[in-house]
Amino acid sequence: MPNSKIVSSDQAAAMLARGAVIAYPTETVWGIGCDATCSDAVRRIFAIKQRTEAKALITLVSDIAMLERWVDDIPEVAYELLEAAVDPLTVVYDSPRGLAPELLADDGSAGVRIVPLRIFRHWHKPLVSTSANISGEPAPRSLDELSPAIVDAVDAIVSPDDAPPAAGKPSTVIKLGAGGVFKILRK
Repeated sequence: MPNSKIVSSDQAAAMLARGAVIAYPTETVWGIGCDATCSDAVRRIFAIKQRTEAKALITLVSDIAMLERWVDDIPEVAYELLEAAVDPLTVVYDSPRGLAPELLADDGSAGVRIVPLRIFRHWHKPLVSTSANISGEPAPRSLDELSPAIVDAVDAIVSPDDAPPAAGKPSTVIKLGAGGVFKILRK
């Protein structure tokens, strides 16, 4: 593992502002991400993962206040689901705003998860989150499981010292519909 790529959360935040793609620990698995408002960086993630742009990526925010800045018309049921969630939960919202168009599904919706990562102390915008693997390969649960292809492709790797406790599996994804109806897309 090239130690020269390992940076602190504040260093990673400065790099994100310049369009960098980073690998970082989340509460689920290791992810790769970028500024969720930067189309060039988002397209780079699709290329790194060798993934079709038809599969939307998840966006992370730090808390409810940040969620409310980037999503219009959050249904009341979303607040209830987020409060009741025991495991990591991504909610697909119909009315995101300001995100790179590449992050939106065909219907204009976007999946957003609240995760109080240390990087949000220094980075105050949404962060793209997708597992740090080539599409079809296993998602890495630790720094040691990052593939050489991912390590080579990213600009930096956030220190594992900044890691929250990891569940080792991706989040549950729920799409909210009209009238508070929701559908589980991934469990």
